[in-house]
Amino acid sequence: MHIYGPSQLHGPQPISAPHGAKPAQQMNRPEAPQIADEVNISEAARLVEQVQQMPETRGDRVEAVRQQIAEGAYETRDKLNVAVERLLDEIG
Repeated sequence: MHIYGPSQLHGPQPISAPHGAKPAQQMNRPEAPQIADEVNISEAARLVEQVQQMPETRGDRVEAVRQQIAEGAYETRDKLNVAVERLLDEIG
């Protein structure tokens, strides 16, 4: 049925397909390239990973060093010599 405006009505129309069905043709398409998943890890995430792999902080040792620093007994000549030797070993 077609409606053209409020006063023009046409009767029913025959039902027919708009186009005849055609058999599907196989297309020779090249194979699509393989899609691979990819993960990019940021530098910040790498640093977090390294921190998580570090051993636990020894609270008792930290507190003992803080106390020695507060008393002025932490920096001794022997400790300074060891630190200098390690620095020189690292520099080469």
